[in-house]
Amino acid sequence: MAAAAVGQLFEGMKAFKGSDRRVRLFRPWLNMDRMLRSALRLCLPSFDKVELLECIRRLVEVDKDWVPDSIGASLYVRPTFLGNEPSLGVSRSTQALLFVILCPVDSYFPGDAMNPVSLLADPTFIRAWVGGVGDCKLGGNYGPTVFVQQEAKKKGCEQVLWLYGSDHQLTEVGTMNIFIYWTYEDGVLELVTPPLDGVILPGVVRQSLLDLAQTWGEFRVVERKITMKEVMRALEEGRIREVFGSGTACQVCPVHRILYQGKQLHIPTMENGPELTLRFQKELKAIQYGTKAHEWMLPV
Repeated sequence: MAAAAVGQLFEGMKAFKGSDRRVRLFRPWLNMDRMLRSALRLCLPSFDKVELLECIRRLVEVDKDWVPDSIGASLYVRPTFLGNEPSLGVSRSTQALLFVILCPVDSYFPGDAMNPVSLLADPTFIRAWVGGVGDCKLGGNYGPTVFVQQEAKKKGCEQVLWLYGSDHQLTEVGTMNIFIYWTYEDGVLELVTPPLDGVILPGVVRQSLLDLAQTWGEFRVVERKITMKEVMRALEEGRIREVFGSGTACQVCPVHRILYQGKQLHIPTMENGPELTLRFQKELKAIQYGTKAHEWMLPV
């Protein structure tokens, strides 16, 4: 009888080779936390997070020669968990297949360039919703987005800005979390990103940017709902400095244009440096490739 794979999820993390030639994983315990939450949400068998992380660490140790030694490049680590119950039907999986794929990857941006992306913001399409599984890293969250990505390309955009609700709340950018660096309505300079309300994925890089910004203490750091109405008003009033996405693949990716309801909205990210985007990128690289020990890095 065929095996039913109703439940399937994955994770995305990276191993970096520092200037001291040692290999380290970037905040992998956050990936393990998220992976277990996703597994429990899909009613897949539970697992020991510490044990799985140690297995991954040893796997990377065995294959450490595959970790690129150039700045920007890394070894992509893809833990995958699939239900393989030997039956037909929709039910809880009592057994599952857990495996890890490794793949060397180059820098997302060639050289030192940081190329901005344009976004299609079409409220017709919805990535996730309240009460759903938008906060889990499931294959089912990504497959349906490919069609919308193709629609974005037809309209001259590289990525999709996912909106939600009647007030068109910003949620994610493609497969990235989104950030806005602006002067808020009260006149205070702040960095804002949508809250973890179950609709968006709790990204590891997202959390890292929030943690870094909090330690700097130079501007307000907020997790709050953002609507397209607020964005358009802020653009008209010249209050937006930078908009960027964050994710494991690109780390930080600037946004320079949004196509929304037939209007091309120019985002002045690149005209403003992009100062904060580049600073985050530099800080992350220093941590991931640096020779100094950092609590975010797990030695292999």
